[in-house]
Amino acid sequence: MDPEFFFDYTLDEDDQFGNLFWADSTSRSDYAFFCDVLAFDAMYKTHVYRRPFVMLVGVNHHHSTTIFGFGLLGDETVKTYTWLLWTFLVVMHSKMLKSVVTDGDKAMHKAIKTVMPESVRRLCCWHLERNVYTNVHYGNFTRAFCNCMLNFMTEDEFDLQWFSMVENFGLNNNEWVSTMYSKRKQWAETFL
Repeated sequence: MDPEFFFDYTLDEDDQFGNLFWADSTSRSDYAFFCDVLAFDAMYKTHVYRRPFVMLVGVNHHHSTTIFGFGLLGDETVKTYTWLLWTFLVVMHSKMLKSVVTDGDKAMHKAIKTVMPESVRRLCCWHLERNVYTNVHYGNFTRAFCNCMLNFMTEDEFDLQWFSMVENFGLNNNEWVSTMYSKRKQWAETFL
């Protein structure tokens, strides 16, 4: 019924279903106009098939979510994510994205770096906010972290606020906090 509908799939070594990608004509048309940013997120085993389900989404000129395609994957490896992204780009006529927002998954990050090396990779603030409390366990720190993340300030102001916050909460030796500071250019509004 939709002549522009596209799908591709892989089979595993046992000739069983591996991965599936699909996009309809609306998704393909929307991507042609709104491919500045891609949100790339896997909802792990939250459906009847118990496989990673990936939605590739963007935002249109009305600031509404626009779906570019879907993937049902066999696993969450660099190889699988690379296949998904290459397949996605083929159907979208190799039109590259400016930036890709992810949840920080390492395999996803490596695949994006391989397939879309020019795209800026950013970390999703929603996932970061959830991870702050999981890794630090201070409600007040979550608020302070989000303030650093979402407020525009100069780099010097960011550093001053960050190091003051870390000192106030006694988190100078917290590995997760140190890692997030080293990745600040992927999530802090100051650097985006």
